[in-house]
Amino acid sequence: MASPTETLEFQAETRQLLQLVIHSIYSNKDIFLRELISNASDALDKLRLESLTDTDLAVDTSDLHITLEVDQEARTLTVRDNGIGMTRDDVVDLIGTIAKSGTAGLLAKIKEAKDAEAAQSLIGQFGVGFYSAFMVADKVTLRTRRAGTEQGTAWESDGEGTYTIAQADGLPVGTSVTLHLKPADSEDGLGDYLAARKIRQIVKQYSDFIRWPIRMAAEAADADTDPGDGEAAADGPETLNSMKALWARPRSEVTEAEYSEFYQQISHDWQPPAETVHMRAEGTFEYEALLFIPAHAPFDLFSRDTKRGVQLYVKRVFIMDDCDALMPNYLRFVKGVVDAHDLSLNVSREILQHDRQITAVRRRLVKKVLGAMKTMQTTKADAYAELWEQFGRVIKEGLLEDRDNTDALLELVRAASTNDPEKATTLREYVARMKDGQDTVYYLTGENRQTVESSPHMEAFAAKGYEVLILTDPVDEVWTDQVPAFDGHRFQSIAKGQVDLDHDADGDVSDEAKAEKAQREQDFADLLGWLQTTLAAHVKQVRLSTRLTTSAACLVGDAHDLTPTLEKMYRAMGQELPPVKRILELNPGHPLITALHQAHRTKPEDPALADTAELVHGSALLAEGGDLPDPARFTRLLTDRLSQAL
Repeated sequence: MASPTETLEFQAETRQLLQLVIHSIYSNKDIFLRELISNASDALDKLRLESLTDTDLAVDTSDLHITLEVDQEARTLTVRDNGIGMTRDDVVDLIGTIAKSGTAGLLAKIKEAKDAEAAQSLIGQFGVGFYSAFMVADKVTLRTRRAGTEQGTAWESDGEGTYTIAQADGLPVGTSVTLHLKPADSEDGLGDYLAARKIRQIVKQYSDFIRWPIRMAAEAADADTDPGDGEAAADGPETLNSMKALWARPRSEVTEAEYSEFYQQISHDWQPPAETVHMRAEGTFEYEALLFIPAHAPFDLFSRDTKRGVQLYVKRVFIMDDCDALMPNYLRFVKGVVDAHDLSLNVSREILQHDRQITAVRRRLVKKVLGAMKTMQTTKADAYAELWEQFGRVIKEGLLEDRDNTDALLELVRAASTNDPEKATTLREYVARMKDGQDTVYYLTGENRQTVESSPHMEAFAAKGYEVLILTDPVDEVWTDQVPAFDGHRFQSIAKGQVDLDHDADGDVSDEAKAEKAQREQDFADLLGWLQTTLAAHVKQVRLSTRLTTSAACLVGDAHDLTPTLEKMYRAMGQELPPVKRILELNPGHPLITALHQAHRTKPEDPALADTAELVHGSALLAEGGDLPDPARFTRLLTDRLSQAL
């Protein structure tokens, strides 16, 4: 006895997403057919793979295909496949509920998207294109049976908030989605999706490279075919797509339009890729690869659940999506296909992780992708600048993960600098502009450009015309400590260690400058010793500075100390660290420091001097964006001192 029909409600987030898809997102309604065909193709891939790995699964895979059926009288369009199919629970999980994390974030990003094109990309990347059917249909009916089961399921909804689901007997393995179409002349301006010519045009534009045949019934093909166009099949269904494996064709035979269409098909991106890598390897391990570098970042680029975009095929048989063995995490945004000739169809992710041939393929793919970016940098400078804006933070993760390609990655780095407030620079360009005698790449990290540029550490460098890189991404705090040099020029934070800019073109400091420095240190020795004792709870050393010109003091770290920002990051991750004391540097030419120096000489026992020392340290801490240990005490000391001055 058949089970009764149940009426269920969509998950709340699903209802919101449905309304956005139907009423707000897609300006081009044609996309619904691409999404349904793509889902059908995935189902065929899964059945083919399962039939190869599960010998007990009794299914016929000799003619896997997708069929488009038109019923003019009923005004229905059906997309049918003989793929893996779904169980009742699959239907509820995949259609009634968005069974993926981050739904709320997705909805927020869609609503914030600057234009429809950006929102469309978000929808496609999230994998919920099935809902696009409701843009063109008043009602959608789905009938499905999972391979290996006897029981079918019927699902139906008008997209308004509820759906019905019931047991269905006698269904073949696979899935059919029937769209009860809105009128072609409705207010939505829909095309006539019952017209064979329209269906051909959509399939050719969006789904030509699907590896399974997409067929249209002969009667539908004949219905509006011009006798002169020769498109319809005389007897039997018409195959609408070429099914050509684009990656297997020579690059010289593929147009940019074809590359773009294929990329959009596998990525659900509405923009063409920024760059294409098409390669073939022959020899002991043969494979073809077709990789794409997107033009813009996906919304979930920094999500823990982000999957890498390279698909693995073996002799044209789909094996798996997001094959992490083929692409490192820092290149997770790269999309594409790798078709290996010599792997087993039963290969698993665990086996791939330890396969020497796959490791060699990965190394070569990475070098090709990095090489393509390097070529972009020199031949498409503006496009590369935008690419770095989108993916630079992720690519720099490679400086921590991929020591084999450190030099190649450093060549790709772009950073803001004091050379030009409007334009980022490469490290190669920085080195070309270095002063005579300079052998160091100077940089300063911080939360944003304004904070970095206003730092006291910048003063002497600005005064003497030394260019400083301005690094504001969190990853910059880490890689600059772990990468020693670029092209023989070491990296030096201007907030760490000793900095001496009084050298000549050969990098030597004059005897006169050395003598002046020694005399200053001798003159200030008593003050420095007293301050180091007075501020011992906060600093490890007090010394005179050569990096300050207008500020009274600044805090610096030893060469191998953690930066304050990195220290905060570790603490935020729950890692306990001992307090990192820093070095207080004083500007001997600043009026406050000279006055403090004189007061200490004449009234060394004055208790007000200790308060002034605290104010100097607190001011240096605030100037770099740090947190005061006792803000209330600092404010009270400052208020008292201002009152006395007035």
